[in-house]
Amino acid sequence: METLKDSAIVIGRIVTIVPLLLFVTIFMGKRAIGELPIFDFLIILTLGAVVGADIADPSISHFPTAVAIVALGIFQRVIASWKISNRKLGRMITFEPTVVVKDGKILDENLRRIRYSIDNVLQMLRQKDVFDLNDVDTAIIEANGELSVFKMSHKNTVTLEDMGISKNTASLALPVIMEGTIYHDVLNQYNLNQTWLNQQLEMRNVKSINDVLFASVNNKLEFHISLKNEKVLNIPKVYH
Repeated sequence: METLKDSAIVIGRIVTIVPLLLFVTIFMGKRAIGELPIFDFLIILTLGAVVGADIADPSISHFPTAVAIVALGIFQRVIASWKISNRKLGRMITFEPTVVVKDGKILDENLRRIRYSIDNVLQMLRQKDVFDLNDVDTAIIEANGELSVFKMSHKNTVTLEDMGISKNTASLALPVIMEGTIYHDVLNQYNLNQTWLNQQLEMRNVKSINDVLFASVNNKLEFHISLKNEKVLNIPKVYH
């Protein structure tokens, strides 16, 4: 009998809490879930914890939960308004955009600072239809974790398709060195060997494989390299 009573209480709380939660979420304002600022994300987590505890434990008083939901919604709305009127406050409670690629060079110091790996950046570039670092002027990890890419100027001009001219397949760059490790299978795929790779490194005055953060080659056999602790001039300051 006690179990049925608790079940009825849980169902009743779901029926009353979900509409209230929906109303408060709409009140907080439109946000894409994948683009939540860090403060809004924390508010959502807190709301979930409050609602979850209320539904899971019938012994918890129901009314304070409803008060907490409304209070969190109002608190978020107030902070969001302050962020709009006070940019300094807005910068304090969110992440700063970070340049991770400049002039085709991966900035490993910035990657370490935001705890991103090379694989993370390469995947995000592919999702932006960028398959060769040589095509990238600047890539920025935004405050919401998304990647913004500004391509080299020659990649943003009128395309051959725009002029009705067919073109060859775009270059696809594959890694041949990743953090000091040689990918021999990629070399074999392009009928290359380590002698060729060593020549490419010598041409760029690279003394050791261990100095290489990332190197790739495309189907045109164009070689790209980013060194560890790469020093790139004129890294832009990104404001938010």
